[in-house]
Amino acid sequence: MNTILETDRLLLREFEVCDAKNFYELNLNPNVIKYTGNKAFKDINEAKNFLENYSDYQRNGFGRWAVINKSNHEFLGWCGLKYDEKLNETDIGFRFFEHFWNLGFATESAKACIDYGFAQLNLKTIVGRAMKENSASVKVLEKIGLQYVRDFDFNGHDGVIYSIENKILK
Repeated sequence: MNTILETDRLLLREFEVCDAKNFYELNLNPNVIKYTGNKAFKDINEAKNFLENYSDYQRNGFGRWAVINKSNHEFLGWCGLKYDEKLNETDIGFRFFEHFWNLGFATESAKACIDYGFAQLNLKTIVGRAMKENSASVKVLEKIGLQYVRDFDFNGHDGVIYSIENKILK
């Protein structure tokens, strides 16, 4: 297992093709993808194809990571950083199975990713985007230190952009 980060309760590692079933099931829940702008995978093979072609690690040296419960090695969801070439910015994102919501996993893993992005990757700024009505994700962004920047159009919905600066580089 290629562990990138470790927190008190979690291991964050690169995606593996064997995560396809979990990826497929995660996106099947309409509540999980409600605010993402994404659609569910058609089947496990489509999820497997996505993972086989996920190239962020090779291209950028980082990406979204599988979040694993340290105590029982269960796949909880994913969290991580994503570089957008068109916007020339890196964002923090996370997605968890609904039965793991409100347990602090998103905050714990996202905070670790922010710290990693600043200390290991020397990123200057990390942004977070959410649909305005997704108050749970907005709360996570605020808890991990991001501050409101502006509203934006999130696929036809009201969205908000948050941001945090690397204090280490200043």
